[in-house]
Amino acid sequence: MTFTLEPLDVDAHAEVLHGWVTHPRSVYWGMQGATVDAVHKAYAQIEVDPHHHAWLGRLDGEPVFLAETYDPAHSELAAHYPVATGDVGMHVLVAPPAPGAPVRHGLTSGVMRAVMSFVFDDPRALRVVVEPDERNAAIAHKNAEVGFVEQGRVRLSDKVARLSFCTREAYTLTGPEPPAHLTPATMAVAHRRLIAKAIAEFSHERILAPEPDGTGGYALGDLRFTARRYPLEHWVVDPASLAHRDGRPLDALAFVAGLAGTLGIPDRLVGTYLEEIAATLAGAAWKHHHERLDSAALVHAGFQDIEAAMTEGHPGFVANNGRIGFGLADHEAYAPEAGQPVRLVWLAVLRAESAFTAGHGVTEAQFYAGELDADTRERFAARLRSLGLDPADYRYLPAHPWQWEHKHAITFAPDVARRAIVPLGSGPDRYRAQQSIRTFFNTDRPDRHYVKTALAIQNMGFLRGLSPAYMRATPPINDWVADVVAADDTLRECGFGVLREVASVGFTGDAYHRSGFPSPHQRMLAALWRESPLPRLAPGERLATMASLLHRDRAGSSLVGALIAASGLPAERWVATYLRAYVRPVVHCILRHDLAFMPHGENLILVLDGHVPTRVFMKDIGEEVAVMSLDRPLPPEIERIRIDVSDDVKALALHTDVFDGFLRHLAGILDSDGVLPWDRFWALVADCVATHGADHPDLRGRLQLARPKFRHSCLNRLQLRNTLQMVDLTDQAGSLLFAGTLANPIAPR
Repeated sequence: MTFTLEPLDVDAHAEVLHGWVTHPRSVYWGMQGATVDAVHKAYAQIEVDPHHHAWLGRLDGEPVFLAETYDPAHSELAAHYPVATGDVGMHVLVAPPAPGAPVRHGLTSGVMRAVMSFVFDDPRALRVVVEPDERNAAIAHKNAEVGFVEQGRVRLSDKVARLSFCTREAYTLTGPEPPAHLTPATMAVAHRRLIAKAIAEFSHERILAPEPDGTGGYALGDLRFTARRYPLEHWVVDPASLAHRDGRPLDALAFVAGLAGTLGIPDRLVGTYLEEIAATLAGAAWKHHHERLDSAALVHAGFQDIEAAMTEGHPGFVANNGRIGFGLADHEAYAPEAGQPVRLVWLAVLRAESAFTAGHGVTEAQFYAGELDADTRERFAARLRSLGLDPADYRYLPAHPWQWEHKHAITFAPDVARRAIVPLGSGPDRYRAQQSIRTFFNTDRPDRHYVKTALAIQNMGFLRGLSPAYMRATPPINDWVADVVAADDTLRECGFGVLREVASVGFTGDAYHRSGFPSPHQRMLAALWRESPLPRLAPGERLATMASLLHRDRAGSSLVGALIAASGLPAERWVATYLRAYVRPVVHCILRHDLAFMPHGENLILVLDGHVPTRVFMKDIGEEVAVMSLDRPLPPEIERIRIDVSDDVKALALHTDVFDGFLRHLAGILDSDGVLPWDRFWALVADCVATHGADHPDLRGRLQLARPKFRHSCLNRLQLRNTLQMVDLTDQAGSLLFAGTLANPIAPR
């Protein structure tokens, strides 16, 4: 979060101020019932008063607070205490939240610190004086938080006030309040759940081998627990059952560090992996503490509320929520679970040193006209002209606010200075971060595109950059895939669709590109746009990330169980309908088109009708899709998606990516919750695959999808081997690590 203060422009902000100061929450501001003209007049008087100043405060460019500073010697307070040299009076008003907007946890505390730091940035300021209404206990608490000490009560013309003081020294000695989610009790829950997952997934990958303890449970060293063990080496460990024999507290970091050798983490990367584990714990604690909607409520929730409510991250990876580089304030501002509105930073980049690529029928000017209103484009152009620059020489690039502050303005400082990169300020549209952390959904204009940005944080085995060179082919790849899907009768019958990445932009004029040496710095200044699913919904349909089917709330209740109950359908029928929407298209793409996606939960968006998934949208096409054939014709510009693999590896696009990567988790939830037995679930999957074969006899048996066994490809082993970069993105199939085979759950018995 970046707070800024600027002199209040009364003419420009009178209506905004009026909404703030007359809001019921602002009763102590003393302007209830005031008209816009009255508010304008009051602040116009402050504007010309040499002893009183008003400041508009912004958070990441958005107006969120009002501050006033004044000289107490020229105020009513002068009659109530001996004013000292260096005293500065202060008032602060945080904007009330918009109707329906999520609560911004920590906002008021952040504003208080921003204003105090602003005051003390002036070396002449030695002490801050405040006089809040004695009835305003909330602001008294916030004042105490930053070091104010109440001296006594004084009667002013409009109130009885708590006269309070904070010296420069007192402020510097205060620290921020301990984060509300970092408590022993909350962290104990996070430790317990993460260890349970680590045991389950490391055992699934045959790195750990728990033994029966003779009492119906299992033992791993001195750790005891109960678990259900299913086929596919799937473990459902009961977190509540975990206990050391000596009674010491559970500690996920100690658990992982103690197994570093067994897990195969290189010595030089143990610290990095532990940091990702610690960050995953912190994220889990935050989500547990701040849960707003339980599974029963999520059944009826909107698309973005469901997105923000997800707690697990990737179901297979243990360290799945690293975000190394984000601080506490960044998490509050940009993490998807925080659900905060974000305005992207827009940059102008030289056309001669950048590239823009668009899909079929899309021109650059036409595209920007759809994403940016005319007044915004004119504001950007005026900014360039004010610097003596020709707007025709530039194109626009949206950036993550964190990336601008921490990377672009520093790592690309020479390019900013020479006006190859020009910051234009925040755009007007508000976005919400998605589970993929660097992708944003436009909440003000849901018909507009998602924006995917470069974000140089370390998360789940990768630095989350975007390569301008790599993305030049992204729109053509998406066009080709979309054409294949649209022309296929079976895929149309399933309602299967892809959300195309229709445009990309990247800057390549920096020293990192000119040097010719590959580095992560070449993936720091780029963005792409993806279609929104909202315009493709029929009446009565709504959306949810497929990851939500694996969600459990704080009490342990599953969302999929709640959806099935709310649908009124028998569990078998609900699951069969879902499999037809999800598994049948994936099977068909593999067999008919040699086309493999990465169809995990976060990459699929479910279309729900009556709480039942009836069709799906696939996304993240450009980085995830592969054509597994040397013979299939491809346009030359998209040849990079072609891979040469054996039939066994081709089949893993179903066996690993769908069966092992997602459905085994879903089957475990349904069975352990008593909704649908494990064997019956997989019988439905087998029926789905067999029905596809019966409908397409020319494809039946092509890759022997019902073979008895398939190779056991392991995700955590990849991350444990190299937590900085799990796989070579140019040879993902060649990077795979295997641990024997798994029994195919759809093989005939």
